Amino acid sequence: MNDISKQSQAIELLQELGLKEYEAKSFVALARRQHGTAKDISETSEVPRTRVYDAIRVLESKGLVETQHSNPQVFRAVSIDEAVNTLRSEYVERTESLRNSLSGLEPANEGEQTETTHEVWSISGDQGITSRTRQLIEGSTEEVILVIGHEGIFTDQLIELLQSAQERSVNVIIGTVDEELQTAVQDALPNTEVFVSGLEWLNRSPLPGDDTEISRLLLTDRETILVSSFTETRVDGREHEQGVFGGGFDNGIVAITRRLMATGLLSVNDPKTENA
Repeated sequence: MNDISKQSQAIELLQELGLKEYEAKSFVALARRQHGTAKDISETSEVPRTRVYDAIRVLESKGLVETQHSNPQVFRAVSIDEAVNTLRSEYVERTESLRNSLSGLEPANEGEQTETTHEVWSISGDQGITSRTRQLIEGSTEEVILVIGHEGIFTDQLIELLQSAQERSVNVIIGTVDEELQTAVQDALPNTEVFVSGLEWLNRSPLPGDDTEISRLLLTDRETILVSSFTETRVDGREHEQGVFGGGFDNGIVAITRRLMATGLLSVNDPKTENA
């Protein structure tokens, strides 16, 4: 990634974190130099000079820029670490405020709510699927069975989630598609039962023309499942992940997944099943 690409990415990320375009461009311009006047910032960032002052006032109020009241005024950005910590704190505060606001909303269909025991929902994108995986594992109280079909999902974050579950006395069992991944998982989670799944179709479909790769099968507390797969490669070179999850002990999808996962586990742990 060249310097121009890095600059554009930084500006885009700052906007995603709540800064407006001119504010983001002005901050990046100052971050590239030790200090500068409004004229310097304008020349570096291509922000109109008359708009630089407005942007700087906002950045200063957020604790991202410091001002030297000379003639002309000179500005400098705080250190990168300080800026990141400041933006992180503001982001956390905003998300907590959002949580409180949403939690305080009155139900629109009060009186029409019914208890649902059969649910199947679709979910798309690696961020959403990773978030739902975290939610299901954090909410588990008895058992987590996870079959990893793609090494890319076995991240440090997932390791921490599984370790935390074990600390809550949740029984964690993990299946992998091959022995190499099994070794990696066992090394990272030495107190976890790890087996090589007998489900070869996870990453190699027996059906012609089907190149879908199952990335994960997650079953928590024997009643909620998440199944995801990589379906295509996006323009940016990353694979697109899609999935479905369902809840309810009587859910047919849950029952089928439980039996499939049990087959993979039993085929490893019970020699009799190999000759069946």
